[in-house]
Amino acid sequence: MVEQERHDERILAVMGEGVVTTEPNVAQVVLGVVTEDENLSVAQRQNADFINQVIQALMNEGIPREEIQTVDYSIQPLYDYVEGVQQFRGYQVSHMLSVTIDEIGSVGQVIDSAVEAGANRVIDIQFSVSHPEVFYQLALTRALEDAVGKAETLAEAMNTDLDLVPVKVVELSSDSPITYQTFALAESGGGTPIEPGQMDIKARIEAKFHYM
Repeated sequence: MVEQERHDERILAVMGEGVVTTEPNVAQVVLGVVTEDENLSVAQRQNADFINQVIQALMNEGIPREEIQTVDYSIQPLYDYVEGVQQFRGYQVSHMLSVTIDEIGSVGQVIDSAVEAGANRVIDIQFSVSHPEVFYQLALTRALEDAVGKAETLAEAMNTDLDLVPVKVVELSSDSPITYQTFALAESGGGTPIEPGQMDIKARIEAKFHYM
């Protein structure tokens, strides 16, 4: 985009994008226990017994207690509908834990141990890097290089001289690095194999240059 901010100053504004691809080294898994019973106290007691077993199993896998946090605990009544008539069936108790795993290769084993201990819900797996700001700074550098390259191309097309030092650079990305993560189930025998895939950390800027 070309703009003329003053009669004696010509400004070339371009967008730049930088991407850094890396492998995640931290996983966050949300798992837990759901129990049901006609008697609420029985459902609660069963849930508490199972969740304590799950927590102990996670700790036996080397997960520090501070990396195991409750993210949801709920109690709700259950109903059946028989010929359009609502009939009370009992209660459902749900207790979900967020588990941070620093050994990315052990995610499958940790999930298997939790399930063996009584976990019957695994509802989310998120992958990240422990210090994303390092990769984001590199992405910013690449975004500026991209903007400079685009400005040079436009200046050449206009057959004009360009000052390669930008007069203004505006960061367009959000405050925290933008990450895109994926995971897939690997097809191999033994346990629950989890492949974290890769992450793209992106930065976007707008840079303005003087041209003659």
